[in-house]
Amino acid sequence: MDRRSRVLAIAIIVAFIAFLDGAVINIALPAIEAELGGGLTLQQWAVDAYLLTLGSLILLAGSLSDSFGRLRVLRIGLYGFGVTSIVCAIAVDGTVLVVARALQGAAGALLVPSSLALIIANFPSAEQGRAIGRWTAWTTSAFLIGPILGGAFVDLVSWRLVFAINVLPIAVALIMMRPLGRDEPNPDRARVDWLGATLGVVGLGGMVFALIEQGRLGWADPLVFVPALVGVVALVAFVLWERRAPAPMLPLSLFRARNFAAGNLATWFIYAAFMLGLFALPIFLQEVGGFPATLAGLATLPPMVLLVLLGSWFGTLGGKFGPRFFMSAGPVVVGVGYLLTVVVDVPVQYWWQVFPGMVVVGLGMAMTVAPLTSAILGAVDPSRAGIGSAVNNAVARIAGLVSVASIGVIVAGALDVDGYRRTAVVIAALLFVGGLVSWIGIRNPGASDQPSASADAASSEERPRS
Repeated sequence: MDRRSRVLAIAIIVAFIAFLDGAVINIALPAIEAELGGGLTLQQWAVDAYLLTLGSLILLAGSLSDSFGRLRVLRIGLYGFGVTSIVCAIAVDGTVLVVARALQGAAGALLVPSSLALIIANFPSAEQGRAIGRWTAWTTSAFLIGPILGGAFVDLVSWRLVFAINVLPIAVALIMMRPLGRDEPNPDRARVDWLGATLGVVGLGGMVFALIEQGRLGWADPLVFVPALVGVVALVAFVLWERRAPAPMLPLSLFRARNFAAGNLATWFIYAAFMLGLFALPIFLQEVGGFPATLAGLATLPPMVLLVLLGSWFGTLGGKFGPRFFMSAGPVVVGVGYLLTVVVDVPVQYWWQVFPGMVVVGLGMAMTVAPLTSAILGAVDPSRAGIGSAVNNAVARIAGLVSVASIGVIVAGALDVDGYRRTAVVIAALLFVGGLVSWIGIRNPGASDQPSASADAASSEERPRS
């Protein structure tokens, strides 16, 4: 295996681990709640504790990747992810599980930006589109493969195997990394923005806590509105600090590139919808439709197949014809797929109520994910690929974090038939907005889409040499 093939394989495995663990839990949530208790609130926290630390720390991790070396950060993340996965597997109650999930998300934050930055650093520009297409197809399919694996583990063994199984691919990745040696830290590395990271975690944590707990306590309860207020204040302070920080974890100059700014805005709506759908459908099929965990997982198989088969092809087309059309049409196609599922009723008839929509969803996702990633990273200077990847992944995870935390508001307390229908409509609306943002904001590659000299200069000023 040559170096590029090895790098691509490692990048896929590493990111797949982080993404898979964010998705595999969805199918296991009913079994976890049945054993540990906690109702819908525990189910939301089991997902969002992971997304909270993953989304809020991935920006910091991107800077660490650029500063201290991609391979070094990857190894630390893999070891941390392995340990926290074992803690999740042996959790004795909901509190231990949620805390372990939060720590697992922090380790996962070290994996994603470094894996994609490795591709950018090792592949020439002409080959990056296809490599990223393969990376996005396999890593994004983790959100669809996850429910299938989770269902098999829950039905055949235990939900605890959902976490314990992570040790195997982590060991494979570490072994494959040995021939790559060790990379040297960047001598021009910037200082770590610990204050920015703290403000980000507090801000997101306060908002997510309020969104989840309002269903149980109500918005008027001080335990809800105080964290919400603290979260808003912290997020405002985060933006203000990032504007003046000597070494910001979120360099705002990146957003001067049109495709980067518009692509991340589109990402927010698109991935909020993706994550909400992947959370709601498996729970609905099990708790309302009466599906076994394995069948509930298999219900999302068509999108996974289409994404794996067509993701790389659409990535190549996006590189040839430009990403604008695919980023605009793809989300709309996914939205139509979810609208097709609003005919669902009890008893659930999978083949005509769910399956047609899932096929359309898969086609739309294959059209969207690779061109979106290529458009955003293509607008960033290659030397800043780590932080550029981190920003986009942070936006995607935080969007999912907020949408999952909001499901109690959407379904009005119960994920029954009417609740699922409302959720499907909200998902479609988010996707249509994402497609519209892409059509208005994205431009096919050209000189105007590249980071300007002034932006690069500003970036240099924002990240002084240490």
